[in-house]
Amino acid sequence: MTAQPTSSSAPDWLTARPIAHRGLHDIAVGIVENSPSAADAAVEAGYAIECDVQLTLDEDAVVFHDFDLDRLTSETGTIASRTSKDVQSIAYRTGSDTIMSLSTLLARLAGRTPLICEIKSRFDGDVRLADRVMSLVRRYNGPVAIKSFDPAVIAHLRGQSPAPLGIVAEARYDDPEWSGLSDGLKLELEQMLHFGETRPDFLSYRVGDLPHAVPYLCRTALGMPVMTWTVRRPDQHLLSRLWADQIVFEGFRP
Repeated sequence: MTAQPTSSSAPDWLTARPIAHRGLHDIAVGIVENSPSAADAAVEAGYAIECDVQLTLDEDAVVFHDFDLDRLTSETGTIASRTSKDVQSIAYRTGSDTIMSLSTLLARLAGRTPLICEIKSRFDGDVRLADRVMSLVRRYNGPVAIKSFDPAVIAHLRGQSPAPLGIVAEARYDDPEWSGLSDGLKLELEQMLHFGETRPDFLSYRVGDLPHAVPYLCRTALGMPVMTWTVRRPDQHLLSRLWADQIVFEGFRP
């Protein structure tokens, strides 16, 4: 038996539309994740957009998921070792798009659909990317939210952000990608022991971990909106309807 969420001060637009994971991408037709074409396709279809941002050598924010260029482009090395101008000249292996900056994406959207921006982090205390994102968000006239796996990023922005702030989380941090985190930090993330510092406006939770006490209590006891990622199958979509307020999806159109 599920309970309905209580009232929340989070804006209604945050969960009003399904959220296209890294834009409405489809590599089969040449539309790459986080690309201008993926953003345009999401807007045309009436979806909100989730994007990822990385920090360049000259401290700009560019729209790209990985720390390294290798998976999606013919270039090698890290985003952090290139200037923004250099990164934005790099084409994807598929399609005709090049990597775009966050400022380019915001100008392209012009407030037409909500944007949920995920700040990528190495959990090393570096908040330069968060500061760059915030400088752009303050000047943007449209619906935008910020989220991160790293509670230090959200705690840093708390009190200075005009945009809703969210935590991205999952039930366990035993995947090899989290091997660099201490056991203490993993426990803090699993149990949301950072709540007093981050005070998130919303939660973005892994669909494979639903149902779970953390998102359940956030929704029912705190009235916090919960979006769930990444929904790729009908059974996951059904699960999300029971335990979350909106989906971050890819691979189909809800």
